Amino acid sequence: MGALSSELSPDELSNRLSQAERYDCVDYVRQVTTSEPYLWEADTPEPGYHIALLDCGVKFNILRNLASLGAEVMVWPASTPAETILATNPDGIFLSPGPGDPALLGDIIANVKELITKKPTMGICLGNQLIGCAFGGHTFKLPFGHRGSNHPVKDLETGRVIITSQNHGYALANHFEDDNIEVWQINLNDGTVEGLRHKALPIFSIQYHPEASPGPTDSRGYIAQFLRMIDENRA
Repeated sequence: MGALSSELSPDELSNRLSQAERYDCVDYVRQVTTSEPYLWEADTPEPGYHIALLDCGVKFNILRNLASLGAEVMVWPASTPAETILATNPDGIFLSPGPGDPALLGDIIANVKELITKKPTMGICLGNQLIGCAFGGHTFKLPFGHRGSNHPVKDLETGRVIITSQNHGYALANHFEDDNIEVWQINLNDGTVEGLRHKALPIFSIQYHPEASPGPTDSRGYIAQFLRMIDENRA
């Protein structure tokens, strides 16, 4: 934790900081999520996909990317019960990025666990961590957060290395109670988990940001991959 000021003395600032609530004690997701569901329309006249997005702090560029690929997105508050979302029969579930400590989101993780076993699912950043926790994993605070646009990530199946944009302070430990979930991407700087996928269900997630603008653009195709996964699930 830290603080900057152009008005307070160092002692005054230090005192204020000492009284501030710790970052890992605040549920920031409920501060940033939408208060009401809303629809983000597809860029095409007839949407090819109807996506339910759980808003834990979604960036509009994710919605823009989905819309550009023909997806209509219903954005739901983070605490929306799974049955409410599933009652709308979406083609797929998207779990957004968001701030804070995933350990504070037990009720959201319980909902995610129900959602992702019913529909094709993709998660980004916090969404990756929610999926990991739903399958019996846990997160830890990184000594130094992953920030910036030059983080190398390796696909363990293909060996491909992509350069990614990242912004997170927590990471998933590489251990899960469910053996069907596997790590398929790692960070080459510190070996931390950068991507998960399920061996049997149409579920995958990444820890970084394919929607980042102006880039890098190496990972941009993963949102299209999510929609292809929906097509395969329809067949």
